[in-house]
Amino acid sequence: MGNETLAKTDSGRRTSRVSVKPAGSPAGFVDGAWWPRTADLAAELPDLLAALAGRLGAAERVTFNLTAWEPPGRRLIVGGRVVRLEGFRSQHPGTLTVIGTGGQRRLTLLTVPPGTEPGTAGRVLRTASEVGNVESPEALLGADGMASARQRWEAEGGRLRAPA
Repeated sequence: MGNETLAKTDSGRRTSRVSVKPAGSPAGFVDGAWWPRTADLAAELPDLLAALAGRLGAAERVTFNLTAWEPPGRRLIVGGRVVRLEGFRSQHPGTLTVIGTGGQRRLTLLTVPPGTEPGTAGRVLRTASEVGNVESPEALLGADGMASARQRWEAEGGRLRAPA
């Protein structure tokens, strides 16, 4: 299949649900996908950053769309290190970017809404992380009834909105 699913548990922590293209693969629009359990970015990031540490090293910054998440604050302490959280209205609401120390390495991930049915989420994770995949977030999330999952997430407190 070519993609690598990164999952890491650490002293009772949950396993992160993320899949990324192999290192050195052409990125396309996204480098892979992440399926958080909730719409609380600050609560979800520690597991994601732990899962990506082998690929990026220590995370220095995370960028996200301001309208897609509840405001998480500007900094988060993860593993004793400060991670800057930077929200932008210009960033696609279906993506999140994790930047490693020194800005040398970065991964842009499609964000699968938390309320998505597991089979659908798994397909989106696999498709987004396939080598050669260059589909847009709209195309990736539009498949398999993702629109209803996005609507459910927003109705249950998530703030993901379609781009204006």
